[in-house]
Amino acid sequence: MWETFIYKALPCVVYFCYDPLKMNAFMKLTYYGHSCFAIQWGGKKLLFDPFIRPNGLAKGVDVKGIEADYILVTHGHADHIADCKELAEQTGALVISSFEVTQWLGKQGVKKVHGMNTGGKFKLDNGTVKCVVAHHSSSMPDGSYGGNPMGYVVTSGEKNFYYSGDTALTMDMELIPRWAKLDFAILCIGDTFTMGYEDAILAAKMIRCNTIVGVHYDTFEPIKIDHQKVKEAFSDAGITLHLPPIGKTIEL
Repeated sequence: MWETFIYKALPCVVYFCYDPLKMNAFMKLTYYGHSCFAIQWGGKKLLFDPFIRPNGLAKGVDVKGIEADYILVTHGHADHIADCKELAEQTGALVISSFEVTQWLGKQGVKKVHGMNTGGKFKLDNGTVKCVVAHHSSSMPDGSYGGNPMGYVVTSGEKNFYYSGDTALTMDMELIPRWAKLDFAILCIGDTFTMGYEDAILAAKMIRCNTIVGVHYDTFEPIKIDHQKVKEAFSDAGITLHLPPIGKTIEL
């Protein structure tokens, strides 16, 4: 896109070329509680692990107002998929997850799905998503097999990020910088069912990322955290930790 600027003091016409997408290179993250969040950039919206209505802490979220072009689900547990069918129908989004999860969703009537597995990549309209290892479990709400749990590395021409999904600390995280230089990462920090904040600090160092958004905490009694203590621990390690309030949008 070209704009013309004429400077009277100079005997010339100066042309500036700018790209609207590059002028807005930041990404917006909206937190919907637990492990549910949306990332917006380049005119597209990615929604992750939709679990909102059953979460009492997220009662202020207007689910009907949520938009998405893609819905990415890391595994089949109810606290990551409870609102997936409704939001897929509401938004018309393509749901990306493991083969088993997408097969199950298809049987529930979700029409637009794309099944993947660990190691695979998929081209988005505004980037690429790669499925990476997560050490956890995965079963569907009805108890059926949910395939392998996964994390995601999302890359674009502007910024790259990693979402761990539910996982323990794993040496596989050392591979992440080989695939992308991260601008930020979303890591589980609540302990008990996933890695806690101490291991998340080690994970941040392994993936070489100093800007972290914490998820999977406070929703249930076993995963409640001391926010101040956790933030101080990250700060002491030279890492910025964001714990956005539910419904809040931040720029990264």
